[in-house]
Amino acid sequence: MQLFGTGVFEQQEETVSNLRGQAGRGQASSRLRAVAAVMLMLAAGNPAGFAQQVAGAGAKAPEKAASELPSAPAVALTEPLNLRATARDFSKPAGRFLGDPINMYRPTSIPKASFVNSVRLDDLVKNGKIYLSLSDAIALALENNFDIAIARYDLDIADTDILRTRTGAAPLGAPSALITGTLGGSATILTTGGGPGGTSVGSGGAGSGVNGLTLTTAGAGPTPEALEPSVTSAIQFERAESPQTSAFAPRAFTNTDQYNFTYNQGFLTGTALAVGFNNSRITTSSPFSVYSPELSSSFKATVTQHLLQGAGIWVNKRFIYQARNNRRITDSSFRQQILYTVNQVETIYWGLVQAYEDVQAKQRALEQSTKLEGDDRKQLEIGTVAPLQVVQDQSSVAGDKQALISSQSALNYQQQIIKQAIARNLNDPALSAAPVIPTDRVTVEEIPEEKQPVEELVQEAFQQRPELEQAVLTLRNDEITLKGARNALLPVLDVLGFYGASGVGGSQSPNCLNLFGGISTGTIPPCTPNTYPTIGYGTVLNNLANSSSPDKGIGFNVTIPIGNKYAQSVQARSLMEYRQAELRLEQLYTQIRMQVVNAQFALINDRAQVQASMAARDFQQQSVDAEIKKLHLGASTTANVLLQDRNLATAEDTLIAAHRAYANDRAGLYQVLASTLQHYGINLNDAASGKVETAPVIPGVSLSKDTAEPSTNPPAAQ
Repeated sequence: MQLFGTGVFEQQEETVSNLRGQAGRGQASSRLRAVAAVMLMLAAGNPAGFAQQVAGAGAKAPEKAASELPSAPAVALTEPLNLRATARDFSKPAGRFLGDPINMYRPTSIPKASFVNSVRLDDLVKNGKIYLSLSDAIALALENNFDIAIARYDLDIADTDILRTRTGAAPLGAPSALITGTLGGSATILTTGGGPGGTSVGSGGAGSGVNGLTLTTAGAGPTPEALEPSVTSAIQFERAESPQTSAFAPRAFTNTDQYNFTYNQGFLTGTALAVGFNNSRITTSSPFSVYSPELSSSFKATVTQHLLQGAGIWVNKRFIYQARNNRRITDSSFRQQILYTVNQVETIYWGLVQAYEDVQAKQRALEQSTKLEGDDRKQLEIGTVAPLQVVQDQSSVAGDKQALISSQSALNYQQQIIKQAIARNLNDPALSAAPVIPTDRVTVEEIPEEKQPVEELVQEAFQQRPELEQAVLTLRNDEITLKGARNALLPVLDVLGFYGASGVGGSQSPNCLNLFGGISTGTIPPCTPNTYPTIGYGTVLNNLANSSSPDKGIGFNVTIPIGNKYAQSVQARSLMEYRQAELRLEQLYTQIRMQVVNAQFALINDRAQVQASMAARDFQQQSVDAEIKKLHLGASTTANVLLQDRNLATAEDTLIAAHRAYANDRAGLYQVLASTLQHYGINLNDAASGKVETAPVIPGVSLSKDTAEPSTNPPAAQ
C-alpha cells in the first residue's frame, strides 16, 4: 500500500517458520554450521558475503502477501508549521562554542504561566455586564482557555526532542493527546489520532497506546554513536610513601602529578573517534629511577568503524528523523486541539443562547398566565366565572413560576460555564457576578457543504483531518523502527585503527644509582652527573610528533549472538506493531467517512426541523391569539386559552432547541471536515502565541435584536 511519496520502507514478508527455529539436535547442528560458515568468511576477508549470509540465515525468500490492504487516499501532509509558544527555538542549543560558550551550561529559565485574563475580556464589560459575540468568545478562548494553554507547551517540548536526538540519544516522544479539561459543551472527541501520547498500561503489562495500538519497540535497533563531542579531563595529585619490601625495593617517597585529557566524538557514518592525551610529573626518592622529576607524555587516537550492525548514516540518524516527525505530529495535534476547543466553545455559546431565550419565553408565559389569572379574578368578583376557574389559573401561574425559576438557574449555570471556558481567572468578584449577554443568533442559511456531494466532503476530510496526518507520520516512525530492528539482526563487526606515541624526559635523579658501576668493587656508586641528560617538556612533546616511540595497529571486533533470539523477537514484534498501525490507518479512513456522512445528514435534518418548528410556533401563536379573541367574545374558556398557551410554550422550546441543534451540527460538520479554521479565519500562529491579532469572522450568525438582560430574580410569590 503506497502511503507516502519518497522514502518508502521496503517490507519483507516473513513466514512463521522464519520466526521459529528447528527443535532438538537439528537446531543445534544448524547453528554450529552457521557459525562455522561465518568464521570461514571472516577468515577469508569477505565481510560482504558474511552480511549476505547473516541476512539470509534462517529466512526464506520473501513471498508475496496473500492479500494486500486496500489502497487508501493519500493524506496531504502539512509542511512543518514551526509553531512556538515562546520566542526561543528549543530545537537549537542555548549557546555556541565560539559565540557564547558559558550560556551552554546555564539552566534554562521558563517564565511562570500568566493567570491574568486578556485585555479583550475587560473591553467587553459594559455597565457590569459582558456583551459577548461568538467571535469574541472564540478569540477569548484562544487567549485564555486552559486546555489550549496547556497544549501550547507541547510545541516547545517537542522541540527539545530534536535537540536531544542531535546528540544520538533516543527521543522521548511527542505529546499529542487532546486536553479536555474545560467543562460544558457537547463537542465530540472524534478520535485521538495515530500519534503517540495517551499511553496506558494493559492488564498484561504491555504498553497499550491510543486505540489499543501496541507501542513497545519504538527506537529498536543499535544505539547510535554519541554525536556530541565531549572532552574529559582527570587531574590528580598523589603523594605516596612506600615501605621497603626487598633489597631492590627500598623505602621511597613518590609525588605523582597527572594531567590526562580525552576527546570522544561519534559520527553519523557509525564511526567513533577517541583521542587520549596523558601527562605526568613524578618525583621520587627511589634510587632505581633515572629521572626525578620524570616527565612523561603520551597520546593515542583510535578510530572504530561499524561494518555490519550500526553501519550507515541512515541507521545512526534515525532518531533525528523520528524527532522531526514527532514535531510535525505535535503541530498537527495542536491544530486538532484548536479544532476541538473552538467547537466546544461554540457549543457552550449556543447553549447560553438557548438558556437566554428560554428564560425570555418562560417570562412571556408567566406574564400571559398572570394576566389571565387577574382577569378571571375580576370576573369572579362580579360572579361571571366559577371559583374553580381561578384556582386553576393560580395553579397555572405557580407552574409557570417554577418553570421560570428552573430556566433562570440553567441560565446562571450556563453563564458560569462559558466564563470558565473563555477566562483565565474568575477570582474577580465583579467578573464572576457579571451576567453574560450573548449578542449573536444563528441564521439558518444554507451552506455549500449541505448540497456538496458526500464523496467530495469525504475526500476533503481525508486531506485535512489532523488525526490522519498523525497516523501517517506515526507509520513513518514505525518504518524507521523497522529498519533499525532489521539492522540489529546483524552481528557486530567493527574495524579499528589506532596510532599513538610516547615521550619521556626530565632531570637526572639525585638518588640515581649506577647498578653496573660497582661490579668489580662490590658497591653500587651513584650515577655520575649528566649520565642521563636533562630533557625538557618541549622535547617530550616533540618526540610525540616525530614518532620516535610510535604505537600503531589495526584490529577487528566481532560479536556473533548464537541463536539471535532477542533481535529476532524485537524485529518480529516491530513488524507486527507496524501491521497494527496499518490497520488502524484504514480504520480511521472508514470512521472519518462515516462521521462526514452522519454530520451532513444531521445538518440537513436539522434545517428541516427548524423549518417545521418555526411553522409549528407560528401556528400555535395564531391559535393563542384566536383563542383569546374567542374568550373576549364569550365563545371560549380560560382553560382553552391556557391550553393553547402551554402549546405555544412547548413550540417555542422546540424551536429554540432546533436552532441550537442546527448551530451545533453545523460547527460539528466543520470540525469533521477540519475546516473550522478556514471558515472562521483563525490563525494558528496567533493561537500558538496566545495573542489574537485578528478576531475570527463567524459566518451564519446575525446580531440579536434583543440584548436586554432577562430577569434572573425569582418571581415574587403572590
